[in-house]
Amino acid sequence: MEVSRIIAEIDAQILKLQQARTLLSGTAKSAVRTGPGRPKGSKNTAATTTTTAPRKRKLSPEGRKRIADAMKKRWADRRKQSAKG
Repeated sequence: MEVSRIIAEIDAQILKLQQARTLLSGTAKSAVRTGPGRPKGSKNTAATTTTTAPRKRKLSPEGRKRIADAMKKRWADRRKQSAKG
């Protein structure tokens, strides 16, 4: 016997056993997967496309000024350190 023929027969037997298992377990899922990813007709495809993006936070002008002042102070400190060393 050829090796490829033996492998083909083994694959056929595996497929038959998988089909028998799905019938006995009562699930309607296919035993053979076609590829990676979500199956066609999946219920959760609409849920992922209709979800809204999280709301953007708004920064008040006072908060923006505080951050700008803090950064200016930080940059000034760094300039002082680089001048020393």
